Amino acid sequence: MRRETQNVLLVLLGGALLKIGFNGDYLRYVKPAQLPWLLAGGAVMVALGAIAIVRDILAARAGRTVGHGDGHGHHHPARSAWLLVVPVLAVFLVAPPALGAYSVTRSEARPAVQSSAAFPPLPPGDPLPMTMTQFVTRAGWDAGGSLDGRTVELTGFVSHDKGSALLARMVITCCAADAYPLKVRLVGRRVAAYADDTWLQVTGQVVPNTATRQNSYTADFVVGTAKRISAPQNPYED
Repeated sequence: MRRETQNVLLVLLGGALLKIGFNGDYLRYVKPAQLPWLLAGGAVMVALGAIAIVRDILAARAGRTVGHGDGHGHHHPARSAWLLVVPVLAVFLVAPPALGAYSVTRSEARPAVQSSAAFPPLPPGDPLPMTMTQFVTRAGWDAGGSLDGRTVELTGFVSHDKGSALLARMVITCCAADAYPLKVRLVGRRVAAYADDTWLQVTGQVVPNTATRQNSYTADFVVGTAKRISAPQNPYED
């Protein structure tokens, strides 16, 4: 690969990082806290590429080749630089979606906590909005049964596995590479008719003692209402 091409690709790669940072698509790949680092990295790449391009142009006008002032230089093709094309094309052309139903059925669910310590009381009011992390944690580990009899509201996407309809949310620690699913098994209201990756806002109640180690702490959730919604800007929980 020619030096000029490498410099252009470096600018494009930096521009791709800036693009997903400013339009919010970065949330498909990393946590919101990573945005400053993403923008800084993209800006540095653009600046380095632009400086190299300007330097080469000035050198060409001066009638010399950068790095080969003695006239005895040799061209060394940098084949590895072509790897820069992959992320550039991924961002500008392919735009991979956030992890969804396919990942749920092929990833091992993890309990949100592994302690039966006392949980604080839930606030009053039904339905009570909860994150999937909060719900799964209490359903699997709260010996006091604070969810029993409470109507809660959950948001997630549909996934089908072994004849069951699941409501799931992917959780990330740093980036999409370490994502794992939290899920509940939906019961009633013909929720099985929804296609995979359909985002729903559901209200309902947990079936006590259904989240066990044997089923990866996937509690049964009796659906009272189900409303189809658009995917949130940040599809992951952290």
